[in-house]
Amino acid sequence: MTEPIRHLYFHIPFCPKLCPYCSFHVEVGSKYKNRAFLDALLHEVDAAGRRWELKPRTIYFGGGTPSALTTEQLSYLFEGLRARLDLSDLEEWDLEANPATIRPEKARCLRALGITRLSLGVQSWDDTLLATLGRTHSAADAERTFGILREAGFGNLNIDLMFAVPGQSDAQWLATLEKTIALGPEHISTYCLTYEEDTEYFRRLGAGEFIQDEESDAVRFEQTIATLTGAGFAHYEISNYARPGRESRHNFAYWTGADYLGFGPSAFSTIGLERWENVRDTAAYIQRVSAAESTAGFSETLAPITRAGEIAAFGMRTAAGLSSESLAPWRSELAPHFEHGLVFEDHGQVRLTPRGKLLADSVAEVFVNA
Repeated sequence: MTEPIRHLYFHIPFCPKLCPYCSFHVEVGSKYKNRAFLDALLHEVDAAGRRWELKPRTIYFGGGTPSALTTEQLSYLFEGLRARLDLSDLEEWDLEANPATIRPEKARCLRALGITRLSLGVQSWDDTLLATLGRTHSAADAERTFGILREAGFGNLNIDLMFAVPGQSDAQWLATLEKTIALGPEHISTYCLTYEEDTEYFRRLGAGEFIQDEESDAVRFEQTIATLTGAGFAHYEISNYARPGRESRHNFAYWTGADYLGFGPSAFSTIGLERWENVRDTAAYIQRVSAAESTAGFSETLAPITRAGEIAAFGMRTAAGLSSESLAPWRSELAPHFEHGLVFEDHGQVRLTPRGKLLADSVAEVFVNA
């Protein structure tokens, strides 16, 4: 008998506004389009349930902006999922939220529906930088939303932050970190802005309006580690910091190579060596589900060494690192990184050094290009 699927991801593609740096499949939603999409999402779950046993330990709602759905739409979706899924082993139910989309009623609704962890996309506590990023909330909105979530009973909150934003100073980034620490979230994610193709930011970078400064990015990264670990957060993955026991269980499943199913347009799934991505078009996705057709827009069968390399690349980004034994296939390729002080070995585990964390992508190339 095959093992049940323990990790589920749901992609909600709707956003109040499209951010200029975002490369995910997103679109502005509408009341009627949202309902057709929710029906398709539940039908996709039905189809998956006929093929696999769905008994999740973690569920993650990303996007897009899942919190942009109305309380009525959220209730409809969650009640539909509860009727279809065995949630007896569920440990974490996570939802991404934009501060501009949360009011007290919705916060209470999300808590009552079973959300256990909420990720708040603050990005910055500086209104000028928020405008640069095209965000729809102000710093005051974000702080007010954090308080609303606490009042609603959420005891496990993550705050997403972004550095290397055009025009951002070292002082502004430090102030953002200190403000976040003062609020007291259980988890903080910090991401260096990347310029993805087919985004407004990528075009502006090519036009010379923006510049990338890797030296400055490295300084901010080191500043982040020092500030957050100094405040008692464990740096358990390159971009993630948590209070003890508050690590993201869903993301950790990805990093350690667990099977997972993704639902919704553009969502990825990996089961064993099989991987596929749903079509990156919401209307096409809805049409395919309605016609009982495959929702996959892309699929592949991974070579065992390729899948092992992916798991190794993600594992090396974590504080735990990887066992020396599991790295045997790449030992020769890793040798220069040992020599240059990017990785070290201790008690049968290989981990990144502080300098290696700055160059984690270079270390990862050992595994993905082998």
